[in-house]
Formats: sequence, structure tokens, C-alpha cells
Amino acid sequence: MRVLGVDPGLTRCGVGVVDGVAGRPLAMRGVGVVRTPADAELGHRLVAIEQGIEHWLDEYDPEVLAVERVFSQHNVRTVMGTAQASAVAMLCASRRGIPVALHTPSEVKAAVTGSGRADKAQVGAMVTRLLRLDAPPKPADAADALALAICHIWRAPAQNRLQQAVAQNRFQQAAALHAAKTRPAQQAPSAPTPPSAPTAPSAPTAPTTRAARAAQKGRTA
Repeated sequence: MRVLGVDPGLTRCGVGVVDGVAGRPLAMRGVGVVRTPADAELGHRLVAIEQGIEHWLDEYDPEVLAVERVFSQHNVRTVMGTAQASAVAMLCASRRGIPVALHTPSEVKAAVTGSGRADKAQVGAMVTRLLRLDAPPKPADAADALALAICHIWRAPAQNRLQQAVAQNRFQQAAALHAAKTRPAQQAPSAPTPPSAPTAPSAPTAPTTRAARAAQKGRTA
């Protein structure tokens, strides 16, 4: 898997490309920073970031783009710039049909160093060790971009299994709901027929004797 990690920022947007799969040695293919002048207009800076990201996509052709998820900070201006740069990177990848994955800073730190509260120096040191580099990438934005790529490579298998489980669960629920809607309604059992009243026995017919017949003839004569 080849992943392009992007640590978004208006002034310095870190980028780093890592090849590898979970459980095997990783290899860095490229690392750098897309810079924009702080005194330039916002629109021009966003265009410069787009051009820089497009260049990295053209050169390395990654399978996935891993971007740091923007989270709330006290400095609203910094958050806005980070979100805008992040959106540009996501747009560039999505336009090419490249999947985009978002990871929070704490997830990246925990994946690379084992602690979600590690500082930048610790992240840089672990990135250097994991990628077998001679020195930590400079500036820190570049190291953070590599850390994002490493984080995604290691977390992707677990995320894929989770997504498959969620998708399967939703499919099963939809199938059960569809079956319930299409199942014919059960007919209510009919009320039992009450037993008929017993019929009164008919009066026994008087036996016909010879004398009776003779008397009958006499009455009719």
C-alpha cells in the first residue's frame, strides 16, 4: 500500500509518502513541505497548496490520502487555515478517485509512539526509527506527514474489518426488515362453531296390530 500523508497548514503543508503493509518494514518514498507566503491572498495560497498536492499525486500516485483530522483549538484563525488546507488536499484526491482517510493527532501519536500525548520530538524520533532514516525529517510538519501515512498503514486492516462488520450488520438488518414487510399477514383463527342443540327424540310410532287395523276400518266404513 502506498499512502500520501498530509499534515495540513496554510504556511507549511507537510507531505510524505510511505510504502508498506501492517506487520512488515515500511519504506519512505518521499517527504517535503508545500509552502505559501503568509502575506499572500488567501485564494492564491489555496491555489498554491492545490498545485503542490497535485504535483505529489502525479509523481507518486498513492493509493490512499491520509489527512490529519482538524480539531478545535483556542486559536480560531489557525483552525480555519488548517481546515482550508485540509479541504484542498481532500478535494485533489477525491477528484482523482483516491480514497481519503482522516486521523486525529492523538490517533497518529498513539500509533507511532504508543502514547496519544507524545510531543513532536518523540514523533519525529519514532518516524526516523520506523523508516530507518539517518535523521528526523525537517521541519516537523514533514515528520508529521510521514507519521500520518504510517498510522494509516497500521490502522487500515482493523478499520477495514470494522467497516465490513458494520456493512454486514446493516445488510442483515435491511434483509430482516424487508422480509418482515413482505411476509403475508397471518390470518386470525376463526371462532369455533358452537355445538348444535340436541334434537328432541321423536315420539315412538304406535305399533300397528290386527285389531287396530280392524277398528280403523270400522271407523271409516
